[in-house]
Amino acid sequence: MDPEPVPSTKAKAVFVLGLAALLTGAFVGGVIPATIALLLARQAERQAYAAGGYLTGGRWVRRGRVLAWTGIVLAAGTLVVAAIAGLLHLAGPPGPDFDSRTD
Repeated sequence: MDPEPVPSTKAKAVFVLGLAALLTGAFVGGVIPATIALLLARQAERQAYAAGGYLTGGRWVRRGRVLAWTGIVLAAGTLVVAAIAGLLHLAGPPGPDFDSRTD
C-alpha cells in the first residue's frame, strides 16, 4: 500500500519566483525573488529526496532554478551597464588640450 505521488507545492513556487526574477531582473529587483527561489529549490530537492519518489515536481524546480540564475545574471549585467554609463557621464566631453591661441 504505497502512497500516490503528490506534486510539490514548493516546486511551483520556485518556478513562479524564478519567472518573477527573470521578468524583473533587468530592473535589479529580480535578485530578491531569485534568492528566495534558490533557497526554496534547495528545500524542495531535499524534501523530494526524503520522500523517496513520492513527491513530484523536479522539472519545475530545475526550470525555476534556471530562471532564477538568469534573473541574477540580468541584474548583474544591468549593474555593470549602469556603472559604465555613470563613469562615462562623470568623464564629461573631451576638452581642448592647448591654449586657444595655439595652432
